[in-house]
Amino acid sequence: MSAIVDSLVSYGSDSDSENETTPFRKTGLPSNAMYCVATQTVREAVETGTHLDPSLKEVSFNPTFETLFAPEFGPINPFKSQQMAAPRNMLSGYAEPAHLNDFMFEQQRRTFSTYGYALDPSVDTHQVSSISYIGAVDEAEKNKGLTVFEPGQKKTEKRKKIKGGEAGDMDNFLGPWAKYIDEKDSAKPSEEEQKELDEITAKRQKKGKNEEEAPAEEKTVLHVKDMYDYQGRSYLHVPQDVGINLRSADAPDKCYLPKKQIHVWSGHTKGVSAIRLFPSSGHLLLSSSMDCKIKVNNPSHSKAVRDICFNNSGTKFLSAAYDRYLKLWDTETGQCISRFTNRKVPYCVKFNPDEEKQSLFVAGMSDKKIVQWDVRSGEVVQEYDRHLGAVNTITFVDENRRFVSTSDDKSLRVWEWDIPVDFKYIAEPSMHSMPAVTLSPNGKWLACQSMDNQILIFGAQNRFRLNKKKVFKGHMVAGYACQVDFSPDMSYVVSGDADGKLNIWDWKTTKLYHRIKAHDKVCISALWHPHETSKVITCGWDGQIKLWD
Repeated sequence: MSAIVDSLVSYGSDSDSENETTPFRKTGLPSNAMYCVATQTVREAVETGTHLDPSLKEVSFNPTFETLFAPEFGPINPFKSQQMAAPRNMLSGYAEPAHLNDFMFEQQRRTFSTYGYALDPSVDTHQVSSISYIGAVDEAEKNKGLTVFEPGQKKTEKRKKIKGGEAGDMDNFLGPWAKYIDEKDSAKPSEEEQKELDEITAKRQKKGKNEEEAPAEEKTVLHVKDMYDYQGRSYLHVPQDVGINLRSADAPDKCYLPKKQIHVWSGHTKGVSAIRLFPSSGHLLLSSSMDCKIKVNNPSHSKAVRDICFNNSGTKFLSAAYDRYLKLWDTETGQCISRFTNRKVPYCVKFNPDEEKQSLFVAGMSDKKIVQWDVRSGEVVQEYDRHLGAVNTITFVDENRRFVSTSDDKSLRVWEWDIPVDFKYIAEPSMHSMPAVTLSPNGKWLACQSMDNQILIFGAQNRFRLNKKKVFKGHMVAGYACQVDFSPDMSYVVSGDADGKLNIWDWKTTKLYHRIKAHDKVCISALWHPHETSKVITCGWDGQIKLWD
C-alpha cells in the first residue's frame, strides 16, 4: 500500500513524463482498481467525523464530545478584527447566562427603592460567609439587612391605662374610658410654646390690620386735550360721521371673516384681563389689566383688575379687583363713585340688565357665594350660597328674570332673580369647569368655554339642556378663561386660546374656518363689533389690544 501512495505522489509531481504511469501497472493490478484504493485512502485521512453546523438549534443524532467541541472548519474573513472574530451571543459581546430567582430580584429591587440598600450582586453568598451591601450601607447595618418583605422592628409597648376596678363596682369602674397613665389633663402650653404662639398671633393681627385699611387712592388721567367738543358734547356722545349707523338697534345682515390687523392699543403695561364695548353703539372700549388700571380714562385699583361691566346707558361701570373691592365709576369723568367689599375676592360682576333694577348688581366671589348689592345704600341685599367652589361667571337670561352661574365645582346653576335657591342644577361626571360664558345675540344659546378644550352650547331658555350637535373644538384653552363671542348675525363663533391665536368657527357646521396669530401670549378675550360686519377686537396677556378687519 505504501508503494501505491509513493507512486501517486511521484505521479502528481511531474505531469509531463509519460513513464510516470508505469508504477500502477507494475503491481499486477488493473489501473482502475489502483485508483479506487487511492481514493478511499485519501477520503479517510480528510473526513475524520460528522460535522455540525454551529448555527443549528437542534441535533438529530447523538454526537461525541470530540465532535461537539471540535474547531470550526471553513474560510476565515481576513478583514475581521480580533474583537469581531471572538465568539459572542449579543451585539456588545458574549453574555454568560445565569439563573436568577425572580422573587429575590424583586425583593432586592423594592428594598433598594424603599430603604436605599440591597445585597451586592457581585458577591456569591454561597462561597463567601460575610454579606455585603451596596447603596446606604449604614442604613443596612442599622436595620440589620431588613427587606420590604420582612416585618420591621417591634413597636414600643402600648400606653398603659389606669385600672378602673371591677365591672360590678358601678361608681369606680372606668372600663375603656380610663385615662392613660402619662396623660395630662391640662393643655396649657409651656413658656417657649407660649412665646411662639404670641409671635404668631401678633403677626396675624398685624396682617389683618393692614387688610382692613382703606383702599388705595384712585387716580384719573385724561389723555385727550379737551373733554368736550365745540358743541359741549363729551366723548360719550355716539359719533354719526363714521360711515355706519352706530345707533341702529338692528344687527348687520351678513358678517365676514376678519383678515388683517388694522390698529393696536398698547397703553397697558401688563396683561389685559377683560375688554367690554360701550353698550349698544360699541364706539368706546373699556379694558381692565393686571397693571391695576382700567382704561377709557385711567382709574386705579391697588391690585390687578379681574372683571368690568357697563350699565345699560354706559354712563357708569363696575370693576372687580384682587384687592377685594368692587368699585363703581363714572365713565365720563373717571371718578370713583362708591366702593363695595365683603373681604373676599370678586371674580365676576354684572349689573342687572333690567332698566328698573339698574341700581342692583351681583358679584361672584371666591368664598363660593354670589352676593347682591344695592348701589343706593351700599349694602348687601341678597346672597346666593349653593355653589361648592369659587364662582367664575354670571350671565343673565330669559329677559333678565333669571341668571346662570358657573363655578370651580364644575357645575352650572340657574337662579331666579332674588331667590337664593337654584331651581336648575347641571353637573355631569364628564363636565369640566367653565370659566367663561357668553349669551348669543338672539338670547337662545349659552356658549361655555370648557376646560377640556371645547366650547359647549347650552340652551338659554326653559330646559337649559346641552346641545350635543354644537361642540366647537380645535383650540387649546386648558387653564385659561378665554372669553367667547358671537358675530351679530349668528354666523360665526370667535375665541382666543392659550397660544395667542384668534379662532373663528362656523355656527351651523361647527367647522373651524380661520385661525389668526393675534398675540404673543394668551389671547384672553375676543369681541365682535355689534355694528361692523367684519371687525373683531382681541386682547392678550402681552398687554396689547388689537382691532382686526
